[in-house]
Amino acid sequence: MRNQISDTNIPAHIAVIMDGNGRWAQKQGVKRIFGHQNAIEAVRNVTEGAAELGVKFLTLYAFSTENWERPKYEVDGLMTLLVNTIKDELPTLQKNNIKLTTIGEITGLPANAQEKLKSAIDLTSNNSGMQLILALNYSGKWDLVNAMNNLLKEGKTRIEPSDIDQHLSTVGIPDPDLLIRTSGEMRISNFLLWQMAYTELHFTEVLWPDFRKRDLYEAIISYQQRERRFGKTSDQVKA
Repeated sequence: MRNQISDTNIPAHIAVIMDGNGRWAQKQGVKRIFGHQNAIEAVRNVTEGAAELGVKFLTLYAFSTENWERPKYEVDGLMTLLVNTIKDELPTLQKNNIKLTTIGEITGLPANAQEKLKSAIDLTSNNSGMQLILALNYSGKWDLVNAMNNLLKEGKTRIEPSDIDQHLSTVGIPDPDLLIRTSGEMRISNFLLWQMAYTELHFTEVLWPDFRKRDLYEAIISYQQRERRFGKTSDQVKA
């Protein structure tokens, strides 16, 4: 399937809503946290696959502001998993020259998670390959409200789209070209609401723990078969 991908039209920025961990666990007859644990291999596989293809930015929706409403044992397990995964995957990031960054209200995470994140971000800050962006304690509404509040603090009385772009947590990062959502759900769940105005959407029935490079390739092939017009006509785009 890799040979069906055109190297001249690789999406620069891919965003992923990693959905279906709980349902995967239920199918295996185990607790939901085991689904999250088995999702790590999907993260590793897709991150390496995206970097190999030349994707510049990969944003993973790892934990939303709404996820705090889940059972406490699951949230606690996710935070522990986050800390352990950052520590375990750091050598892989370094080997693949991947730079780690985050978006979201990171100060709302447990102190040990913040510490491990900061350490990994610092250690990979000079890497020049793909940028892996973890969306943690993130929501699109939070991002927009935070941007607006900062603009008000600056005394802005008239706001242009470029002003909002410069005050979002994704400043300096291009808008996603492609969004992938797993598990068959067809919604964007409060993720990068402003940034995905013209993002191509790809939905797959595959549950996230089972998602692999082949599924990433399938999404990119679908993306490459589309004509992105950004409000223009087909003739204008082809001119």
